[in-house]
Amino acid sequence: MNRIFRRSSRLAGVAALALAAGLSLAPALSPALAKTLATIDGAEITDEDARIAAEDLGPILPQGLQGAQRDAYLVDYLVDARLVARQAEKEKFAEGADFERRLAFARQKIIMEAKLAKVAKEAVSEEAMRKVYDDALKAQKPEEEVNARHILVPTEDEAKAALKRVKGGEDFAKVADEVSKDPGSKGGDLGWFTKDKMVKEFAEVAFKIEKGQISDPVKSQFGWHIIKVEDKRQKPFPTYDQVKDQIERYVVQKAQADLIMKLRAEAKIERKDEPKAEEAKPGEAKPGDKPAEPKKN
Repeated sequence: MNRIFRRSSRLAGVAALALAAGLSLAPALSPALAKTLATIDGAEITDEDARIAAEDLGPILPQGLQGAQRDAYLVDYLVDARLVARQAEKEKFAEGADFERRLAFARQKIIMEAKLAKVAKEAVSEEAMRKVYDDALKAQKPEEEVNARHILVPTEDEAKAALKRVKGGEDFAKVADEVSKDPGSKGGDLGWFTKDKMVKEFAEVAFKIEKGQISDPVKSQFGWHIIKVEDKRQKPFPTYDQVKDQIERYVVQKAQADLIMKLRAEAKIERKDEPKAEEAKPGEAKPGDKPAEPKKN
């Protein structure tokens, strides 16, 4: 199902196939509205053709091309596609059952994507997105977060030595920079985290001690830790603007999924590709059979 929602990388051959077959990939525009970009023996290539090619090629287009260079690339692509397609027509490539199947698939794919794009456009509104956000906010369960620093060393003796220094008044961050073996935390700073983000032994101590406290040495699979809790709070829910893009994707995918599930429910779908249960030979047990009871003498 998820494959339907992903905009997969399209093959350039699909565009060439559509051009060769003369498919209309967008609403027809009058000649006065379409700008001619090139001609091949009198046949026009327009800016609408370039727009369709750009949509079809998508991520295949070279990322560094912008502006006029990108436009020139698309025109070159369309010229090459038309020339190759025309030669293929002469060589009867556009005939036969295999071509007809590929052409039908390409047409079906284009129509499907057009319909899903329309569903997406109709589904996305500020009201719909706000409702998703508000529902998620209401369903959010309170969750505690801790902001902490740590010093990580290989042995208990080294941990005790580090603890003695910080309890003696030395700056925790300074000691962490000097002796900690965790290169990813400057000054031992771990930022904000929930309990599930840390290994069990570390998390249990970090969430047990109070703000401003420093733990005794704690052993985990990574070594020995000294933990200092800087602060605690209830995990804040992200603002609407922070998750707006994610909400939009969710609204689109849900609307498309709802349509597909509705269409599936209304259709009679018979799968012929599902493996059949293996038939057992005479005297052999079939999957799911109960073990035979031993014969009584």
